Amino acid sequence: MKPKSPSGRRVVAILAPVGGFILLTILFLVAFFICKRRTQQHEMEEEEEFGELQGTPMRFTFQQLRAATEQFADKLGEGGFGSVFKGQFGGERIAVKRLDRTGQGKREFSAEVQTIGSIHHINLVRLIGFCAEKSHRLLVYEYMPKGSLDRWIYCRHDNDASPLDWSTRCKIITHIAKGLSYLHEECTKRIAHLDVKPQNILLDDDFNAKLSDFGLCKLIDRDMSQVVTRMRGTPGYLAPEWLTSQITEKADVYSFGVVVMEIMSGRKNLDTSRSEESIHLITLLEEKVKSDRLVDLIDNKSADMQAHKQDVIQMMMLAMWCLQIDCKRRPKMSEVVKVLEGAMNIDINIDHNFVVNPANFGSAGNVSSSAPPLASDVSGPR
Repeated sequence: MKPKSPSGRRVVAILAPVGGFILLTILFLVAFFICKRRTQQHEMEEEEEFGELQGTPMRFTFQQLRAATEQFADKLGEGGFGSVFKGQFGGERIAVKRLDRTGQGKREFSAEVQTIGSIHHINLVRLIGFCAEKSHRLLVYEYMPKGSLDRWIYCRHDNDASPLDWSTRCKIITHIAKGLSYLHEECTKRIAHLDVKPQNILLDDDFNAKLSDFGLCKLIDRDMSQVVTRMRGTPGYLAPEWLTSQITEKADVYSFGVVVMEIMSGRKNLDTSRSEESIHLITLLEEKVKSDRLVDLIDNKSADMQAHKQDVIQMMMLAMWCLQIDCKRRPKMSEVVKVLEGAMNIDINIDHNFVVNPANFGSAGNVSSSAPPLASDVSGPR
């Protein structure tokens, strides 16, 4: 058998890598087109999913919202799942939330459209419509001129907002309570918001408050005492039971208590700019109530708040009722509303230990949450 000539070996040496490169290129292109086709199919299925839902709000095209926001020019704010832009559509001012393209952002979008889109209450922000077009996910809300509550209760050098007076703070707290009471007790299924914080409480021109951002909400059947879900929400507002992953709507009651304390004190619940002993508002609350110095926590930037010291302390007592470590000892939000309206007294048997030792709750589970709720599950009394 004749050995291969030098020229033949050179041809093989050249063709082998070229052939391998061509084969890899073909395989890559095949894989690319398969993935692209699957992505397009998935996007079409998602679009069809929203088209089939009953009771969902108006559907916009991406082009409509791009025009309404003038190419997303006026950014109102930015959150964990996307940015919010100011716009105008059909003579009405709107706020458009453009979600990012991550899986978590899409889950938030689905939960919000299918939950808030099918319920209506004066103290819940109105979802006007949505866009689910290819990879674009946008939510369209009524525009709230005063923005979010945090702008009005925290003292910041870049903020020209005047401190709120006592009656305005009371009104805001009452509106938050009524919105939560509706979610917890007046819908077909109980709805736990699970991210109650000042940034998710919006204000209109008259400081009427509305809950917003329902992307983390959880539905709880009336015959279920609790649900198991992975931890979600914002540090500083999370109820102690999150350590066990066993959650009820009472987690919102705890978060509400934290927000009330922030409104009364005019400070963040976690403020690293303060001295070490004052960083944690709830820890400070525990110390002050035990030393009978709750008056020290009243917002000192507002003369009107200082003039209503006894009323403010009573409101702090309501907050402490909501901050009970044992969720069974916290009030229902409907009871909170009654207290605020003067139709019920605060429970006098309040445990003044608000700081949790995680060891007492055991290790937290890490259980996946269920799929987003359906509109038919949540629509209830209007």
